Amino acid sequence: MRVFKFGGASVKDAEAVKNVVNVLRLYESESLLIVVSAMGKTTNALERLVKAYVEQDMAGMQTVYAEIKAFHDEIIAGLLKHKDSHAYDDIENLFIELECLLETQSEGSYDYNYDQIVSYGEIFSSRILSTFLKEADINNRWIDARNFIQTDGHYREGKVDWELTAGIIGRKLKPIVQKQKVVTQGFIGQTPDKQTSTLGREGSDYSAAIFAYGLDAEDVTIWKDVAGVMNADPKRMPEAIKIDGLNYKVAIELAYYGATVIHPKTIQPLQSKGIPLVVKSFMDPEASGTEVSVRIQEENAVPFYIFKDHQAYISVSSKDFSFIAEEHLTHIFALLSSYNIRVNVMQNSAISFSLVVNDDPRKLEALLEVLSEDYQVQMESDVQLITIRNYQSADVSSIVGDRKIWMEQRGAQVLQLVTAGA
Repeated sequence: MRVFKFGGASVKDAEAVKNVVNVLRLYESESLLIVVSAMGKTTNALERLVKAYVEQDMAGMQTVYAEIKAFHDEIIAGLLKHKDSHAYDDIENLFIELECLLETQSEGSYDYNYDQIVSYGEIFSSRILSTFLKEADINNRWIDARNFIQTDGHYREGKVDWELTAGIIGRKLKPIVQKQKVVTQGFIGQTPDKQTSTLGREGSDYSAAIFAYGLDAEDVTIWKDVAGVMNADPKRMPEAIKIDGLNYKVAIELAYYGATVIHPKTIQPLQSKGIPLVVKSFMDPEASGTEVSVRIQEENAVPFYIFKDHQAYISVSSKDFSFIAEEHLTHIFALLSSYNIRVNVMQNSAISFSLVVNDDPRKLEALLEVLSEDYQVQMESDVQLITIRNYQSADVSSIVGDRKIWMEQRGAQVLQLVTAGA
């Protein structure tokens, strides 16, 4: 029993969906759970739809909704075998459902509304893929991930109830996967009061790991548009090389620092059960890819370059120039927690505390307003966080160039630099 996860790029258009079928034909005899992300850039569009909905921008809602529907209609048209086919009628019903939601007044928090709307991306894509697989004579069953992945009531970053989730997956889903291929969604779960929750941006990899944990899967394969885990984003550094294997420790560290090929939460549930993770190219499915597993023990000396764009640098100091002490830090971290802001890197000196976070204007505006009541606060928007693992063998100057450096931290293996935007 294996878990496959296909990301947005692997289902970005009709031809890409057809390619997924070609990949799956190589595994026709396998028991598979197939986890799929929203198609292409649908999540970005749905985020714009959430903003328009919360602000009750009717014109904006109509424009974005029409864009999202036209995008999916085009994909369906490219997959239809017969013009009079009713195979995809249930997707039309899903759009009607979303349209009805948009006609209501927004209630609850922004994050609650976000999860109810953005989750449709994965529902659309998984329904379309499941339907097309059936038309291609690949028997499968569509299931709703929300019936299996149970979270707390924390919207946009739902925390998984592992005992409950693993029990449901083991009892109810495992027997189904043993009999036929199953298609489901990444990214989404369900709260105790039966509301849709999401697991955090790019959380579909995490979903695959959750399902694998509950199923005691043989392995998890993440299908990407790259050959495997690279030592840098090849779009930024064309000379980037593929890494054949990583141990769990290094993979967790790279994910924590922001390596986009693996979601930060993905590795830990797999490591706890010794389930290997394989990253492969959906364009070259028979190539070896990269394996992350317990059997790979050796340390890799190759430098890894990780770039995080759209960051904000914040410097906090006391108004009377006194020391930043423990009680100040306790207060600052309590505020960060209350606004659900994750710190990507931080640095403390005698009279200031500096941190780098994702540049989310909505959250940061509220945070800075409260911080400014007690502290002097300086913020630089749109900075870049560069992390280099094994930096001793890296050409740092060619990466940074003549850009201003706002913060620098060096450890035994890791160098982190906060620079003016690229």
